[in-house]
Amino acid sequence: MVDEKKCIACGGCVAICPVQAIKIVKGKAKIDPKKCIRCGSCMNFCPMNAIDINK
Repeated sequence: MVDEKKCIACGGCVAICPVQAIKIVKGKAKIDPKKCIRCGSCMNFCPMNAIDINK
């Protein structure tokens, strides 16, 4: 769900996630699929278009 080549670990997705499903791990965003509710907030916020919840 996160394209690690595009992710710059800005942390915006972490801050905007309503269920705290995203963490920065080793300089890249990681989404916990068990917590993710597929709301799209992170995907819409990401300035690098690194997140796709449809994958």
